[in-house]
Amino acid sequence: MSPVWHAAGTGARRGWTELRQTFTTGQDVFGYALWTVLLMVPLFLLRDDPLKGAGISTGAFMLPSMLGMTLAFTGMMTTAQLLATEREDGTLLRAKAVPNGMVGHLVGKIIMVSGTALASMALPFAVGLFLVDGVARQGGGALLTLLWAIPLGLLATLPIGAVIGSLVNSPRTVGLLMFPVMGLVAISGIYFPLSEMPEWLQTVGQIFPVYWLGLALRSALLPAAAVAAEVDASWRLLETAGVLGVWTVAGLLLAPSVLRRMARRESGAAMAERHRKAMQRIG
Repeated sequence: MSPVWHAAGTGARRGWTELRQTFTTGQDVFGYALWTVLLMVPLFLLRDDPLKGAGISTGAFMLPSMLGMTLAFTGMMTTAQLLATEREDGTLLRAKAVPNGMVGHLVGKIIMVSGTALASMALPFAVGLFLVDGVARQGGGALLTLLWAIPLGLLATLPIGAVIGSLVNSPRTVGLLMFPVMGLVAISGIYFPLSEMPEWLQTVGQIFPVYWLGLALRSALLPAAAVAAEVDASWRLLETAGVLGVWTVAGLLLAPSVLRRMARRESGAAMAERHRKAMQRIG
């Protein structure tokens, strides 16, 4: 076995270990539960509010949309937060010191974040099915859509998070990025159809993967008549695959070079300087 594959295998085992740990850590489990509650509150309030012309409630529209948002949000922001944190605390520097250590480290993070994203989707989905009617009754075709849309969504968003985590100076900067990300969510057709927004906002919203993930999950989980609420009254699955595919290719081309540059810049002196500045802020 080549050294790179050996490092990847080691990273995969580490990723599974970290994933098991997060599911048995009280603070992390509380975070999953809190996220579910935050998603379910608007769903509960709007569960009986009809969505004009779609034959479903606003709550039913929101459930798959929120699942798509969760997948994108976790893929981008969790990856960025982990990389920024581990860059600051020296974890990446230690990984760099081991032959092919960065390869194993990143493979482990991909497995850990992917598992976290799926868990963050599964719990709200299970609860949401009890709150709203007309969701997840579409048969085998829906399952096929989910089987390609969810992995493609992860491939489209994880590299974005890796790029963000490599470029920011600290985890606090990632926290500040939450504000523009929430603005992006607001124009991505998560809480109400994108077709009801001004055309220029529709154009902006369709540039990013959040909207397309929500659209793909709505196409899989909602009745056929619900397509009336979408842009052009179409699920546009080919366009969905195309846009997510473009983000995937762009991310996979850009992320490795950015990560390599970040790794080259890591040193004990750089970490000590970040620690000194952090202590100054505390003082």
